Amino acid sequence: MENLLNEKVKKIQISGIRKFFNMVADEKDVVSLTIGQPDFYTPDHVKKAATDALFHNKTTYTNNAGIIELRKAIANFNETHYGISYDPESEIIVTTGASQAIDITFRTILSPGDEVILPGPIYPGYEPLITLAGAKVVYADTTNTDFKLTAETLMNQITSKTKCVVLPYPSNPTGASFSREELQQLTDVLKDKDIFILADEIYSELVFDRSHTSIAGFDSVKKKTIVINGVSKSHSMTGFRIGYVLAPKWLSSHLLKVHQYNVSCASSISQYAALEALSGNTDSTTLMREEYRKRRDYVYSRLIKMGLQVNNPEGAFYFFPKFPIKEMTSFELGLALVREAKIALVPGDSFSMLGEGYMRLSYAYDMDTITQGLNRLETFLQNAYLR
Repeated sequence: MENLLNEKVKKIQISGIRKFFNMVADEKDVVSLTIGQPDFYTPDHVKKAATDALFHNKTTYTNNAGIIELRKAIANFNETHYGISYDPESEIIVTTGASQAIDITFRTILSPGDEVILPGPIYPGYEPLITLAGAKVVYADTTNTDFKLTAETLMNQITSKTKCVVLPYPSNPTGASFSREELQQLTDVLKDKDIFILADEIYSELVFDRSHTSIAGFDSVKKKTIVINGVSKSHSMTGFRIGYVLAPKWLSSHLLKVHQYNVSCASSISQYAALEALSGNTDSTTLMREEYRKRRDYVYSRLIKMGLQVNNPEGAFYFFPKFPIKEMTSFELGLALVREAKIALVPGDSFSMLGEGYMRLSYAYDMDTITQGLNRLETFLQNAYLR
C-alpha cells in the first residue's frame, strides 16, 4: 500500500535535529546541548491565566483567527516593540505554533514550479513544507558573509520563477541577525519585484546588542511581507503552541481559509495564556534574555579559547562553530563526540549541506550543564583527534 502514498511525502525526511537526538538518546552520561528548548519555566502569571481560562470554562472553539483580545495584544506588542502596525481585525491570525503559520503561508502563496530562496545554513523546517507545496528550494550560501543574506547574493539567486524569499532572523542555527542598514539593502533589491518575503521572527525578543528590526517596518516591502512570530521562545511557552501571522488584509483573507480548514483555531486555553504573556508583566522575559546574554558571552569566550572558528551570535540561543574536520562528516563528528567525549551537539548538515563542517550548540541550558559540556568538548579537541 505504501506505493499509493503521496510521492512528495515519501521523499521528505525526518528533521536531522530530531534524527540525531533520537539516535543518541540511549547513550549513557551524555551532556546534551542540542535542543532549542528554553530551560526556564513558563512564567507563573502566564500559567495562572491558563488555569483561570480552564476553570472559567473558556474551552470552546474561538474565532478562526483567534480571540480578538489576543489579536489586539499582538498588534500592540508589535507596534510597541518593533514599530510595525497591523489591524487585529483583519491582518492577524493566531496559529498553532509558528510552524503551522509557516505551513499555511507556503500553502497559500506557492504553486508547483515556484522557487523559494532559503539562506543557508538554515532551520530544516522550511524545505519539506516547500516541497509539499510543489515548489523548489534554492539555497543561497551565506557561509562567507557572516551567515547573512546579502543583496548581491540575493540578486544572483532570483529567477523568473522566484516566488518567495525566507528571512529567518535571528537565525537558527547561527544566531545571525540584521541591522536596519542591512535590511535596507535587501529591500532595495525586492521592492520592485513580485516576490513575497516570509520573515520568520520567532527569536525577535532574543536580540542582545541592539533592538530587533523587522523588515515589515519598511513601507516599500510591507505589502508583500508575511511576518511569523509567537511566544514559544520569548516566553518559554513551547508546549502551548501559539504562533501568529501578520500580513496585509488582502493576503490574510486567503491565509485564513487555509488555516480554518487545517486546525479551525488555536487552543483556546493557550490563547488566554498568550494574552497574559503579551499584555502582562514582562520582567520574566527580560530576565531570560539577560541570562541568555551571559551564557552567550561565556560560551563564546570558551569556544574562541578552544581555537574554533565561530561567530558571536547576535540573537537566538545557538552557536554554529566550524570544526577542523579531517575525513569526517558533521554527522560522523557528532557520533564521535557522543561516544568519545559524551557530549551531544547537532551536526551542521542538519541545516542543509551548507552546514557541513559545522556543529550547532544550544545554550538554552543551565550554566552547570553548559560548563560541563564545554569542558568535555575542550578535552576532545585537545587530544588532537581532529588535528
